[in-house]
Amino acid sequence: MNAPGATDTTYQKALSHLRDALCKVSHDSPNELCRIAAEIRDAKDKVREHFVPIFSPENIGKLTADEFKGFLLFKNNHHWDSLHRQGGWMTADMQLLRDALKLLADETLPLCTRLERLRPTNADPMVKGLGRAVITAILQVLYPEKYGVVNNFAEAAMREIGVWPEMPRGTGLADRYKRINDVLVRIAGDLGIDLWTLDMLWWRVSPSRIQRGSQSGEIGAPASVVTTPEFLDGEYGFGLERYLHEFLVDNWSLTVLGSDWDLLEEDGEIVGSHYNTREVGEIDLLAKHKKENRWLVVELKRHQTSDDTVGQLLRYMGWVRRNLVESDASVEGYIVCQEIDKRIQYALDGQPNVKCLTYRVSFALESVPKL
Repeated sequence: MNAPGATDTTYQKALSHLRDALCKVSHDSPNELCRIAAEIRDAKDKVREHFVPIFSPENIGKLTADEFKGFLLFKNNHHWDSLHRQGGWMTADMQLLRDALKLLADETLPLCTRLERLRPTNADPMVKGLGRAVITAILQVLYPEKYGVVNNFAEAAMREIGVWPEMPRGTGLADRYKRINDVLVRIAGDLGIDLWTLDMLWWRVSPSRIQRGSQSGEIGAPASVVTTPEFLDGEYGFGLERYLHEFLVDNWSLTVLGSDWDLLEEDGEIVGSHYNTREVGEIDLLAKHKKENRWLVVELKRHQTSDDTVGQLLRYMGWVRRNLVESDASVEGYIVCQEIDKRIQYALDGQPNVKCLTYRVSFALESVPKL
């Protein structure tokens, strides 16, 4: 979609869809997701009251790692649930991070200039991990009337309803964000809402609809995971077995896979988690080799049959081969499951580019010695 006109049919349908979603957002709704959405919508003033002073020019030079990491958590920002995943990288050099945030907040400079310095096209970013999701979230908090948020949820939802502005491959973040933000401002104006509320609506219409707050660390202490040697190098943890996906994303660098592969990123945001092909389904994890021209598709076997799991993996590998990789790149696959059965073994016989990894989950309560 490019600069929709007032009578553009797709655009008008998108507005209608968003209006319907907005009408359902209420603290009194019988639908839990609608109640959560209302809480997100109404948290704007509280969040800005807390974080605008922290990111202000007079205080940014004193910003601490804990203050910044606090902003990245859903329980504090009440809006975005995956920002914390690269917090360690962003806070590795606090003075550099302070300089980057001071630049980001400087409204005397054109936004495109700021973004190009923070994430230059075809060059390393100023701060590793400071990507589009965090950058635009901070802009939204500081200047809520001017800047909307761009992240995986927003992109997936905008594509779903046909309002994502297509751009040539290789377009830098600065130019991409300007085009996307123009659409966001237009939609918010036509709906009569602010950009904070619009960002909440993307969550309501996103095809993934991963529950916010479930990946942010505030749920409680993690359980212990004991893994087979070929999978992880030691003992790590995740909440429940159904949180395996979130555990792998949060602890990717600690896994054997993480030593050779990086989850796919775009503008500093991990997009290789729940990668939406918009054609053959959603890839659990998508990664690229750190040094070689190789791609990796990871499928987590949960409740589906072995045949379905293998079929999904091969389908995703085929899609990646046709749509993302260059002609000389290889595409490999891993199935992560609790145990390998005969069906998987036979199905993968003769598939040299597909392997299996297993894991085991354990939970224990331990006595604490008395003082």
